[in-house]
Amino acid sequence: MERLWAPWRMEFILNEKPPGCIFCLGDKTSDDHEKERLILRRDTLTFTMMNRYPYTSGHLLVSPYRHVGTLQDLQPDEMLQLFENVRLSCRLLTKAICPQGFNIGINVGKAAGAGVDDHLHIHVVPRWVGDSNFMTVISDVRVMPENLAATYDKLLPEFRQVGGTADE
Repeated sequence: MERLWAPWRMEFILNEKPPGCIFCLGDKTSDDHEKERLILRRDTLTFTMMNRYPYTSGHLLVSPYRHVGTLQDLQPDEMLQLFENVRLSCRLLTKAICPQGFNIGINVGKAAGAGVDDHLHIHVVPRWVGDSNFMTVISDVRVMPENLAATYDKLLPEFRQVGGTADE
C-alpha cells in the first residue's frame, strides 16, 4: 500500500475548535483580529472571509452577521447584500488570481454537507482547468499552490480598495 501524506489536515483534525460559531464575529475589528479570522470585508449586514481549510486557493465564505441557518430566515436586505458580495468576490478574485471559473454554493443543513449547519454561508470557490487531480480523487488530499497567508495578503488590498457597499 502506498501512503500519501497531507500533514496540513492534522491541524484541522487536532486543532481545538473555538467555542461558539465561527461566523459569529463579535465586536473586535482590529487589523490583527481581522487577519487572524481571515476577514477580507465587512459590510453592514454581511462579511466575507477566507476559508481556513480551502478546496482551492482563494476559497471564500460570504455570510450574514445574523446567526440564521436557512435562506427563509434571511431578511430581503441581507439576501441582496449576500449576493452582492458573492458577485464582488468573483470580480476581485478574477482580478487578483485569474481563475477560469467558479463554484458557488450553499449547503443548507448537515445532510447537505454543511460543516456549520446553523449559520448560513455561501462558498465562492475559484476553479482552474485541471485543478482536480488524482490526489483528491484517490486519497482525499488537496495540493494547494499557495500558502493561505500569502493568498490573504494578495486579496486584502483588492477588497480594501472597494469602498462603501458591494455594488459600488
